[in-house]
Amino acid sequence: MVIYGVYIVNKSGGLIFNLDHNLPKIETEKTFNYPLDINLEYEPKRISVAFGQRDGINVGHHLISVNGILVNGSTLEDGRDVKELIENKDNYPLTLKFSRPKMTTNEKIFLASMFYPLFAIASQLSPEPKSSGIEILEADTFKLHCFQTLTGVKFMIFAENLQAGVDVLLKRIYELYADYVLKNPFYSLEMPIRCELFDTNLQALLDQVEKGGVASI
Repeated sequence: MVIYGVYIVNKSGGLIFNLDHNLPKIETEKTFNYPLDINLEYEPKRISVAFGQRDGINVGHHLISVNGILVNGSTLEDGRDVKELIENKDNYPLTLKFSRPKMTTNEKIFLASMFYPLFAIASQLSPEPKSSGIEILEADTFKLHCFQTLTGVKFMIFAENLQAGVDVLLKRIYELYADYVLKNPFYSLEMPIRCELFDTNLQALLDQVEKGGVASI
C-alpha cells in the first residue's frame, strides 16, 4: 500500500495539518543541442521552465543539474553561472536534469481551501438528502479519500488508486487525532496541529500499513 500524503482540514476549510509521506520523485534528464527549445526563467533561488514542454519536462519544473553537476540557485556547485553556461552555444550539447517542484505550504493551503466548496457542492447536488459529500475522488494516478467527522473536520488521504480499505485507515487516523490532539490541553480547536505525539504515532501507523496492509491495524 502506498500512501502519498495525509491532510486534515477544519470545518471552515482551512488546512490544519499535512504530511507528505511517500511522494514519488519525478526527475527527467535530457541532452539538448543549441538553441535550447524550451524557455527558462532565471531567478536567484531557482531556474524553472517558463514556456514549452517536451519528453516529460513541463512548465514549472526546476533545473536541478547540468552535465551531472548540481544546481544551487542560479549557479552550479563549481561556481559557474548557469545562465551564462546555457546561453553559450560553445558549451553544447548539454545534459539538463529537471524535477517537479514540491508544493509550498501556501499552495497546500490554497488547494485545501478549494476542496471545501467542492465538498459542499457535491452535498447539494446529491439527489438524496443528507449526503455525506465527496468520499472518493479518483484520478488516473491516485485516489483522494475523504472522511468527515460530525464536527465538520475532514481527514483526507492521497493513495495509489488500486488500494482498498482506506476508509479503515482514515478512521484510525481520526482516533489518533482524538487521542493526541483533542486531549492536548495546549491545543486550540481549528488551529494548525503541532503535536509531536500525533506526528510520531501517525508516521508509525502509515509505516505499519505500508508494510502489512490495512489488515495489520
